Amino acid sequence: MQTEPQAIEQGQPSAALPQTDEDGLFEIRLESLGGFGAHLAGKMLAEAAVLRMGLNGAHFSSYGSEKKGSPIKSFVRLAAASDRVRTSAPVERPFVVAVFLDNLLNDPAILSGLRAGGILIVNTTKTPEEVREALGYHHDTLACLDATTIALEEKTRVNTAMQGALAAMIPFLDVGAVREVLATTFERKHASIIESNLRTYDRGASEIRIDRRDPAPEGRGVVSVEPKWGYLNAPIGGVVADPANTVTKNLSGSRTGRIPVFHQDKCIHCGLCDLACPDNNLSWDIVHREDETWHTRLRGIDYQYCKGCGACVDTCPTGAITSERETPGFADANTVPLDWSPRIVDGARRHEPS
Repeated sequence: MQTEPQAIEQGQPSAALPQTDEDGLFEIRLESLGGFGAHLAGKMLAEAAVLRMGLNGAHFSSYGSEKKGSPIKSFVRLAAASDRVRTSAPVERPFVVAVFLDNLLNDPAILSGLRAGGILIVNTTKTPEEVREALGYHHDTLACLDATTIALEEKTRVNTAMQGALAAMIPFLDVGAVREVLATTFERKHASIIESNLRTYDRGASEIRIDRRDPAPEGRGVVSVEPKWGYLNAPIGGVVADPANTVTKNLSGSRTGRIPVFHQDKCIHCGLCDLACPDNNLSWDIVHREDETWHTRLRGIDYQYCKGCGACVDTCPTGAITSERETPGFADANTVPLDWSPRIVDGARRHEPS
């Protein structure tokens, strides 16, 4: 989305950019996964800057398959009203990076190109000191907020809280202008959710924990990942040149703050949850009885393959699986790995409950 500075045409003064790159641009990159609303957050930030603050700007996002859990990067470029935005390339050297899910920090490319003196904003329950220690990030400005908890409490989305944090941390952005765009956007969608989203935005702007330090001696290097296939070496159509499987996948990064929790004392082992689960993450066991019959029992959940969709929670007839707020370390401490070992049973000896 590239837009002209309509606010200028209406006679409103243009905001000033405190710092720009060699092309006169102030660049922002949002790092997220599908389902967190980063694309909409970037769109609304650019709209507020252009239409309500008199800047020129552009916004677009980069993503693969349009589904929950897929990586997404959203880019915002801002310039003075007199300058044109003459590039639509991805933002490689941002002044601000906002990370919508702290699991993404495990990828070294997330902070790629962040300029010296830049701002890093992270949705996390950790303190800025803990994040700095984990990243080895000892300079510049770091802001942390628990946007997930705010969104859960207000029954909204993470992106609204992150918008509040972005507006509060970027010095030339008008917090009120972004708030107005937020209200207008949701008024067009669902007027009933305006108030809860405005509360989420205000909390995002006020509940951030900020750690300001001296600028780094130099910015971070740009991490580029070359595609495996290109037009020169792509295989012929219809050929699966690199077959894969889902055994090694880790879907925990797709969870949005809630996690299914298994209560064995309430389970009747009916298997309805297993039918509903799209990722086969429920761990079952075969129990042999004294009369030489056997039956299956649900052991727990393998959280490596759980993306927190809640299908098992909705399906369970006894409340044996509940949806609860995910806390750090819970999944690792309570995961029950799937048993891939072959087990042979006699189908005729299956125990039938009376």
